[in-house]
Amino acid sequence: MQELPVVAAISEESSKIKKPNWLRVKLPTGENYRHVRELVDTHKLHTICESGNCPNMGECWGAGTATFMILGNTCTRSCGFCAVATGRPDAIDWDEPQRVAEAIHLMKVKHAVITSVDRDEIKDGGSIIWYNTIKAVKALNPTTTLETLIPDFKGEKENIQRLIDAAPEVVSHNIETVERLTRRVRIQAKYWRSMEVIRTLKAGGMRTKSGIMLGLGEAKEEVIQTLTDLRDNGCDVVTIGQYLQPTRKHLPVDRFVHPDEFAEYREIGYALGLDYVESGPLVRSSYHSERHVIAGYGKEAWLKEKQIQHA
Repeated sequence: MQELPVVAAISEESSKIKKPNWLRVKLPTGENYRHVRELVDTHKLHTICESGNCPNMGECWGAGTATFMILGNTCTRSCGFCAVATGRPDAIDWDEPQRVAEAIHLMKVKHAVITSVDRDEIKDGGSIIWYNTIKAVKALNPTTTLETLIPDFKGEKENIQRLIDAAPEVVSHNIETVERLTRRVRIQAKYWRSMEVIRTLKAGGMRTKSGIMLGLGEAKEEVIQTLTDLRDNGCDVVTIGQYLQPTRKHLPVDRFVHPDEFAEYREIGYALGLDYVESGPLVRSSYHSERHVIAGYGKEAWLKEKQIQHA
């Protein structure tokens, strides 16, 4: 099958570092892929798969799953890594929760992922739509498990509590990078505010998750410290993947991290006590997310691997 470089929108001139051969994915194709494409278009839904130029879109859509993006496709923030458009968002669409629920029902998926842009211009940060969407999905799809990848809501406890009250199986909030690089990578975000969001979610009884990108100029010690901070603030699941420059206007790639280094961070994460660590060049927040719902699944698999290695 034909392959194409990850994030096809990037021209060869937009990165001074040549992409290694492990950063290649198959072209999206197949009947399931076309079916999901039709559902997304028919229901006028936004997906982070498309808006974020995800390298795993072909694999996930081919399996009949997608990560839906609610609250529009225009973000009020201008993070240096993100391909989602920045600007003044459209008005809130109060019918969106039901459309998302219906699409998930038609797709017949067992596990769904929902994320959103930041909506800093409204008082509730979009948390009411978040609550309505989760409830609508659960009402129409009672056996479907749900992961929600949320913004920080500026740390407002009332807005975070709405997510807790809606009770999805997993609530994820990405730290994205190490503390030193946060101001450059996530311009309007704060490292410790994000940690506090995770702490609040955990205190509310949620299974918590976060994600880190590598290749932005971080040091190994800083990555380990970030994993430690996430553990200390109640994070259960961590995903670690390679940063890829969406366009020339975004932050450049500092380096392409070798798969062996990703494997090392996986080992370190488990040794620190994290429950599930997904680490690899093509890993993204929602990659294999159906596995992240099950407490102990990742750690048990890791321990079995260790036993086999020492047998």
